[in-house]
Amino acid sequence: MYSKIIGTGSYLPEKILTNRDLESMVNTSDEWIRTRTGITQRHIASEDQVASDLALYASQKAMEAAGLSSKDIDLIIVATTTPDMVFPSTACILQNKLGIENCPAFDVQAVCSGFVYALATADMFVSSGKCRNALVVGTEIYSKIIDWNDRSTCVLFGDGAGAVVLTQSDQPGILSTHLHASGSYSDVLSVPGSISGGKVQGNPYINMEGSTVFKFAVKVLEEVVQEAVSKNNLQPSDIDWLIPHQANIRIIQSTAKKLGIPMDKVVIAVDKHGNTSAASIPLALDIAVRDGRIHSGQLVLLEGVGGGFTWGAVLLRW
Repeated sequence: MYSKIIGTGSYLPEKILTNRDLESMVNTSDEWIRTRTGITQRHIASEDQVASDLALYASQKAMEAAGLSSKDIDLIIVATTTPDMVFPSTACILQNKLGIENCPAFDVQAVCSGFVYALATADMFVSSGKCRNALVVGTEIYSKIIDWNDRSTCVLFGDGAGAVVLTQSDQPGILSTHLHASGSYSDVLSVPGSISGGKVQGNPYINMEGSTVFKFAVKVLEEVVQEAVSKNNLQPSDIDWLIPHQANIRIIQSTAKKLGIPMDKVVIAVDKHGNTSAASIPLALDIAVRDGRIHSGQLVLLEGVGGGFTWGAVLLRW
């Protein structure tokens, strides 16, 4: 038995924050942001929106695309770094909003690799027969953990959600999954604040050593792609579509160059979305599916790297 994606969906908040808008907020420029990151705009959630709200819209679209209703879903995994609250999990809150009475529901926290981790976890449930239809979601509201006075980070991130429905199949869909982590880098990219006694302790905003993140990301993203194709007796050139975590266009370009994959085989969404962390891969996937670039029989490789550090890849046959 195998697992296969049969539906995708995504959601972006209505508000758009352009680079020009940021010029009036912090000491930066449109040219500086575009040349270093490839980002021109990002979406920002409203004050009353939470991660489960964004997840709800993306999930409904994915379920509609899959031809399934709430009663068909028997597992929910949500990847998020920005949950609605400390607990219960955003997955449980989403379950209630979808009107699902009883199924396992839990969150996965692997930052920008979160969707890859969640999809790999769901694959084990579905392919082993533990469940039939899994809803896997990446949803983030990073605007709530951004210091809008820090020009090195506030220009990078955006809000959004993406979702897929994974189901049992007698034909290979997900071919292999590859997950890694190295906690020795935990202070390089983090939100080090915490809550104690009802008060925020430490820094509640994103803290990042940009150059270290860049070098590490390019290195491990190339390595994990090589690991995935080698496991399946393939070459990087066999991949029809590479869908990387949408963090920075230079990271994406550097990784593709090292792998020998032309940029016309790489799905790019960072220019319009910014870095949406765990939501970035399913957002980009949904775009490429709906515009017809991805079609039956193609090899698609998803890869991500995030704070922790965590990194991983999923190779699938569409």
